[in-house]
Amino acid sequence: MSLSSIDLHTDPAQFPGMDVYAVAGNPISHSKSPAIHKRFSEQSNQSMHYGRLQPALGEFAATAKSFFVAGGKGMNVTIPFKLDAQEFADVLTARAQLAGAVNTLRIENGKIFGDNTDGAGLVRDLSAQGIKIQGARILLLGAGGAARGVLGPLLEQSPKELIIANRSSPKADELVQLFSELATTYQAVLASVTLSDLEGSDKTLSPFDLIINATAAGLSNESPVSDIAASHIFIPQSFAYDMVYGKVTAFMQQALHRGSRVSDGLGMLVEQAADAFLIWRGAHLNKSIDPRAVLSELRS
Repeated sequence: MSLSSIDLHTDPAQFPGMDVYAVAGNPISHSKSPAIHKRFSEQSNQSMHYGRLQPALGEFAATAKSFFVAGGKGMNVTIPFKLDAQEFADVLTARAQLAGAVNTLRIENGKIFGDNTDGAGLVRDLSAQGIKIQGARILLLGAGGAARGVLGPLLEQSPKELIIANRSSPKADELVQLFSELATTYQAVLASVTLSDLEGSDKTLSPFDLIINATAAGLSNESPVSDIAASHIFIPQSFAYDMVYGKVTAFMQQALHRGSRVSDGLGMLVEQAADAFLIWRGAHLNKSIDPRAVLSELRS
């Protein structure tokens, strides 16, 4: 299948002499990734082009194959193609296997390597904001791909306790089972509850240090937790983190109401992009890029 027949936004053949990267998603026009990687390339004096790809649903593999055949060097992958990217990769890193999804692809010696930088990005953003994960009580809202993608890196920071809360039990229970060995390794208590359980003070014995919203509720101006549950889980010492970025979500408003500090997920986006950039261009550039400066530019 030719590049033109898929109507790619980014054709590596149009950028001779340059390494070409792209972000693939549908929709993708809103993506901040090209601006982020442009700044990283400027900071580190890298000659590269980073564009966008919008595969039709069901066409990810064809689009990705055409991109790499045409000379593309690497790709970021966002909604709804992270599972497609996992299937597309020839080799998965350990963290991609654990995350069950791929957000970063690179080609080396004709093989496609799949990685997942989401969890590392979240941990680095939390750390940059002064949030201590080691020994903390963490509540993770949601049990979908976004939650699974960050569980491993969170557990590797040795929290005291990590509770997964989901609308229904089976998916959360499955994640507890999947990550139980890792939790034991890092001496963290890992358990699951339902979102409605959070409304009962007998189930929520004390508030949490860190509450992460990994559901998509913020996109539709809803919160995954009721106001009753919010009164149990937040205190002024809590930190509420919503993976949605670009607005103060209903979840963040509930936390602010109770005096908690809040953050959206823009820092996670920048930090996971930094991780991908170093995978592609080399870890030696880690001192040449400044993700917090790029974040600050995006915020202004």
